[in-house]
Amino acid sequence: MPVASSHRVRFASADAFETSLLFSSSLWQDRSLIMKQKILFICVHNSARSQMAEAFLNEICGDDFEAHSAGLEPGRLNPLAVEAMREIGIDISHKQTQSTFDVFKSAELFAYVITVCDESSAERCPIFPVVANRLHWSFPDPAALSGTREECLAGTRKIRDQIRARIEMWCDKMCAVETTRA
Repeated sequence: MPVASSHRVRFASADAFETSLLFSSSLWQDRSLIMKQKILFICVHNSARSQMAEAFLNEICGDDFEAHSAGLEPGRLNPLAVEAMREIGIDISHKQTQSTFDVFKSAELFAYVITVCDESSAERCPIFPVVANRLHWSFPDPAALSGTREECLAGTRKIRDQIRARIEMWCDKMCAVETTRA
């Protein structure tokens, strides 16, 4: 804390001085220096819903959050999800699926763990250490869609748009909370 002494300001320590410089400098205005909250999206196979949610959060709120995804029983990336995302300019084709157990073993800390599968599958998710918030957003599984390829793609687009709308709504709420704290 600065201590006023005539017209000069003295700092109790070098650390206090450096902190003062950081907060008063233009560096503080660069949000990339602020630690992002980590979010983990989980679904059954990490093949569509959680991958789309991860991509949308990183796209829409990437300045504030760092999204990851995992699956209870990781499979292969759903090609219809890849195509549906590519149609709107987001490429997830390079993504790999991963297991929630592997994420759990890594001891990575997440501010939120958000399940995007059905309720019974969500109950199978491991308890992550130091998770501040656990949320559940239910979306249909694109892998369960039936019909022609075009019908399945249309269904996947609908799920994609539902996920995007939910992420946008959540980002609006969460960024408003961050703004009021500042």
